[in-house]
Amino acid sequence: MSWLVNDFSKTPGNMLKKLLDKEDILIMPGAHAPLYAILAKNAGFKSVYLSGGAFSALLGLPDIGLFTLTELTDWARKIYRASGLPMLVDVDTGFGSEFNVARTVQDMENAHAAAIQIEDQIMPKRCGHLDGKELISKDDMVLKIRAAKSVRKDLLICARTDANTVYGLDDAIDRANSYVAAGADIIFPEALKTEYEFKTFAKSVDAPLLANMTEFGKTPYYSVDQFKNWGYKIVIFPVTSLRISAHAVEELYAELITKGTQKDIIDRMQKRKDLYKTIEYDKYETLI
Repeated sequence: MSWLVNDFSKTPGNMLKKLLDKEDILIMPGAHAPLYAILAKNAGFKSVYLSGGAFSALLGLPDIGLFTLTELTDWARKIYRASGLPMLVDVDTGFGSEFNVARTVQDMENAHAAAIQIEDQIMPKRCGHLDGKELISKDDMVLKIRAAKSVRKDLLICARTDANTVYGLDDAIDRANSYVAAGADIIFPEALKTEYEFKTFAKSVDAPLLANMTEFGKTPYYSVDQFKNWGYKIVIFPVTSLRISAHAVEELYAELITKGTQKDIIDRMQKRKDLYKTIEYDKYETLI
């Protein structure tokens, strides 16, 4: 019955390391639920991203750090069980001080996360593409990264800095280099706004870099090929799948409340047989 359980003999952290070594650039679509991770895998993606903003929205909450570590680890575990894909999990500020970060790393590794992303904002944090953010000191973030590194086994540590829109590009670069020295495996410069900023950052920081290609934010719609040419190793599309599916459901509910039937939009739905194929329904039936 090996199809029922993914291969847990391969650690997700090592799986992600191999992908980073092998791929010119790694595209991580947001997978905010287990079904979406399966769909990403079936489409050919080799890793996924669990966004704190998407997870918050899924719970009906704003992205200001309101969910708990237990809620997030439980959801990450379910996503990995469904897909077996290495996953980068957004843990916001790490749920507290450096001591909380150490606990976060251990729990996330037990939940089969391949990597976690920690940001240098204070709590309550804000979406990276909103104004009004406040940051902890560089030294305090370094303590968090060192704590994460001291307890991790194979989990990769992605350090995000929001400094560009708060203190400017030079400060973001300075922080990033300090985070690399402290042990961060991946650096995520949030809310860069121009080609110049992306290129300058890449030339100034010697580490695998992550670019955030979110919608409706401060970053223009650059392509994966552009990011690759500028020296970036990972591109995330964190909330794209949630936004498009939520909009589709909004349209469905409007249709139902006005017409009282779904018959005019059947052609926009995934067919029953296709859903059953996605979740491997037939293999479960063989157990009976």
